[in-house]
Amino acid sequence: MLRITSYPLLFAHTTLDDSLSPSNVTSEQGGSLEVDPELDALRHIVSQTKGFYARDYSLWLGWNNMRYIIEAAVLHGRILNRTTIIPSYVYARACEFDNSVCAAYATMVNRGDATGTDEWRQLPIEKQMAWRIPVSLMFNLTHLRETHAVITVSDYLRLHNISADVETTNGHWDTDLYHRGANIFSDSRVEPSLYVIKNEWYDAGIVRVDQLPQTMRERGGWNITHGQVGSWAITEETPLSKALHDAMASGASVLDWDTVLVVVGDDNDSIETESSSAGGIASTLEENGWEVLYTYGGACGSDATKDVVVPIRQAAPRSLLRGLYQDFGFIEQDVLLLQGEVHLGRKPGALKFTTLESRERYTQTVLYDFRLADNVIGLADQLSNRMVEKAGGRMWMGAHMRRGDFATLKWTMEPSFEAHLARVKRHLRDGRDILHFVHRGPLYTYKVPLGQADRTPLVLNPPAEHDRFYIATDERDPTNLKYLRDQGAVLISDLLTIDDRRTFGWSLMLTDVLSVVEQATLARAAYFYAHAHSSVAGGVMNLRASHGADPRTALLEL
Repeated sequence: MLRITSYPLLFAHTTLDDSLSPSNVTSEQGGSLEVDPELDALRHIVSQTKGFYARDYSLWLGWNNMRYIIEAAVLHGRILNRTTIIPSYVYARACEFDNSVCAAYATMVNRGDATGTDEWRQLPIEKQMAWRIPVSLMFNLTHLRETHAVITVSDYLRLHNISADVETTNGHWDTDLYHRGANIFSDSRVEPSLYVIKNEWYDAGIVRVDQLPQTMRERGGWNITHGQVGSWAITEETPLSKALHDAMASGASVLDWDTVLVVVGDDNDSIETESSSAGGIASTLEENGWEVLYTYGGACGSDATKDVVVPIRQAAPRSLLRGLYQDFGFIEQDVLLLQGEVHLGRKPGALKFTTLESRERYTQTVLYDFRLADNVIGLADQLSNRMVEKAGGRMWMGAHMRRGDFATLKWTMEPSFEAHLARVKRHLRDGRDILHFVHRGPLYTYKVPLGQADRTPLVLNPPAEHDRFYIATDERDPTNLKYLRDQGAVLISDLLTIDDRRTFGWSLMLTDVLSVVEQATLARAAYFYAHAHSSVAGGVMNLRASHGADPRTALLEL
C-alpha cells in the first residue's frame, strides 16, 4: 500500500502535461532501466496519497453536469487522501457542421450504444451521434493537478500495464478488467484490491458530511465500533430539540437557517457572522444535540445550478451526521469505488461541511482550481472586447436562452420562442437600470474566498437603450435565429472569425466546447440573465464570482 497521511492533506504541487499520452511500458537502454517521465509523474501523484478513489460516472450527461460531478469526486478524493480517478474523455453532443467534419477529428459514436441508454433512439440517426473528446479539452487538468491528486482512467490503466482500450464507454468502473494488472512501479505483482461503497450506503437515512471534527465527536459521545466508524451516544431529547424536529418538513433531514432563528428565538443573528464558531446560536444548537452545517443555497435558491456563490448555513440533528472520512477513510484497499451516481437532489460536493473552513476550501477548488483551458480564456476575452465594440464602447449584457431539450421537455420559461425572447429582453432592460446604479459605485463581490471586484462597471459607461445584447443559445432553427438577430441579439457565430477557429483548433466545431467558450464570455458580461434550472447557468455564476462580478449584476430566474 501507499503511505497514509491524515486528512486534510494539501496536495503538493506536481506538474504533469496531460496533453501527452505516456506509454505504459519502460525501456532498458545501455543496461539501465529508463522510466517514462510521464509515467513517473503519475507515480509521484499517486505516491502522495493513500490509494485511488473511483466513481461510476454518468457519461451520457452533458458537460456541465459532468463538471460538477467531477468537482465532487475531487473533493471526496481530497477528504479521503486518495488520488481521484476521472474519465479520460467525455462526449460532445453535437457538431456545428456536418457530422463527417467533426468525425474527421474526434471519434464519432452512437450515444445510446456507447452509454447504454435509449434516451435518443427516437431521434434521426444523425442526431444520435456524439464525439469522444479528451476531458482535458474542457478544463485545465494540468492546473488542477497543482493542488489536487487527479489522474484519468487511462492514466490508471497505464500505471497497471492494462490497455487503455478497455476503458468503459459509459463511464462506469469495471471491477474486473481494471483490476487485472499490477502496478508497474511495485515489486509485488499483486493486482489492485477493491472496496466498493454501495450506493445505498452513501447517505440513505443520514446526513452525509465531510468529516466529524474531534470537538463534535467529544460533545456527542462518538463511540468507535471499528476502524473510524462509530455511533453517537443516545441522549435525552430536550424541549428545544423537539421543537426543532417539529419544525422540519416531512422527510427532511436538515433545517434551513431562517427556521432555526425562529425556533431558537434569536433576534441577534444579524450581527453574528458565519465565522462565529463559539457562542450564540451554534452553542445553543450544540447543547441540544444539533449541529451547524455549511453548504450552498444556489444563486436563486435552486440546487439545479450547483453553483457555489451563495454560502448558507443549515442545522441538523447530530445523530444523523456521518462523516465521509470517518466511514471510509480507514479502508486499506488500493481502490475505493463509490458505486452509482450521487448528484441528484444534493448540494455541490454531494455532501455538507461541518466547518466553515472546509466549505471555503471547496469553494476555492471550484472557482480557482478548476480553471478553464487557456485557449478558452483567451478567446472569451477577445469575444468580450468585440461585444464592447458592438455596444459602442459601453458595458454589454448577455443571457443564456436554453432551448433544445428544454423546449422538447416543455421546461422553457415561455411556451413560444417569441415570448421567451421577450422575457429575456424585459429582464435585460431591468439589468440596464441596475448597471446605471452599479456604475456609481461602490462595487461588491460574492461572498467567496479571494474575491476582488472587477472594476469594469466603473470604467465603462452603462448600456444605452438600443444597444445590442449577447445571447448564448442551443437554438438552431434558422427562422428563430434570424428572429433573434432582428430583435438586437448577437450570437456566437456573429463574433467568431476564421482566425479564431484556426487559432483555437478543431474542437471549437463541437457544441459542448463552444458552449464552454460562451460560458466564459458570459462571465465577462456586465449583466447576465438565465434560467435557474440549468447547470450551464450555474457554471456561468461560478465564473462570474471568480472574476469578481458584482452580485447585483446577475439574475437567475426559476
